[in-house]
Amino acid sequence: MFQIGISPLTIPTLLLFSPLPAPLLNLTCSAHQLSLLESPQMNSFAPFNRRQFLSSASRFSALYALAGSLPLPAFASAIADDPRVSPTPIADAGFASVRKIGDGLYATISDTSKGFTTICNGGFLVGKDAGLLLEAFGSAPGAAFQMDAYRKVTQLPVPNALLTHYHFDHSMGSSFYGANGIQLWAHSAVPKRINDSYVSLQGADRAAVLAPIEKRIKDAKTDAARQHAQGDLGAVGNVFDLANKTPLAFPNKPIDPAKLPMNLDLGHFPIVIEHYPGHSGTDLIVRVPDQKVVYSGDLVFNHAYPACFDEKCTMSGWRNTLKTFASWDKDTLFVPGHGPVCGQEGIQSLRDLFDDLGMQAEKMHKAGVPLSDATDQYVIPDKFKTFPVFAWGFCIAGAISKLYAEMGA
Repeated sequence: MFQIGISPLTIPTLLLFSPLPAPLLNLTCSAHQLSLLESPQMNSFAPFNRRQFLSSASRFSALYALAGSLPLPAFASAIADDPRVSPTPIADAGFASVRKIGDGLYATISDTSKGFTTICNGGFLVGKDAGLLLEAFGSAPGAAFQMDAYRKVTQLPVPNALLTHYHFDHSMGSSFYGANGIQLWAHSAVPKRINDSYVSLQGADRAAVLAPIEKRIKDAKTDAARQHAQGDLGAVGNVFDLANKTPLAFPNKPIDPAKLPMNLDLGHFPIVIEHYPGHSGTDLIVRVPDQKVVYSGDLVFNHAYPACFDEKCTMSGWRNTLKTFASWDKDTLFVPGHGPVCGQEGIQSLRDLFDDLGMQAEKMHKAGVPLSDATDQYVIPDKFKTFPVFAWGFCIAGAISKLYAEMGA
């Protein structure tokens, strides 16, 4: 089964963009968390009522400041005529919909303009003998929504689910799998990263956690720097609140990246689990070579600025990963971690965005702009104006910081 726990008060690494050393916990859940796990809401999807929706919207409204209020399509226009893609969802809750994208392949696509139950994208694969669920989403009701969609397609048992990486929007619904006896697979480093980044938030002093960002707001030299810090304050506050109201569960089936790629068969249905560098250091993808479909997790952000804050994020490694993705067949479909399902045009767009980040960072570095100023001086070009930014510090400042480090600053 799963390990669930609450840690003593510590300041987590997520806020400082560098992890604090902390032992992997092996605790039992509290009575309060056990009651959450056993609640009916964890076992079947129930829509938010108006009060819950408004509360959720107010908590997360700052996260998608540029474009988060706009309804998001499930699929990029470039693949609208792809015969693999069903125009009609098998399930649609507003905050996410599920569509068929191949033989036994389904994509769960979030629309954060309509709610934050799932936040990220996911999906599931159905073979003749077994199925595999991808992601736990930002909440247990999000995982339950996808499970309900799975049950509309098949009655095959689901002994396994997989996280593409440890970040909160992909992992905080993991308690649903624990409550329902579903084995959860992930990169072997995921349990410790969840512990260091999120378990350590539980019971912490909120004011102390947010104080460094509030100081950034107070000390900001420019309006842009102040605005960016205010956005970061909202984002970190939201993650803090989410961690403190969520029963956190760890994957119980670690995958050693040294043993990847891993070839699996769901029953006349070969798939490959692979590890690539870039976003978090724990990134896994699920590839279905016979159908040219890739579930990429957050190694692909489509029509959005990528989150680059993680201490294990590597810009050069990520760009090499995208180069590999671009080398695959021209008809490859990608289910990104965020944004519409796309083809190779989505990969090229993200590579162009990375090129722009790299070009501006290099220009500032050569001009002698200190990192503390450079992180706020990046200018979003017109071609990316409609791309949402989760939070400046998580995305753009994180990218510039990593690029400066790679240039030896």
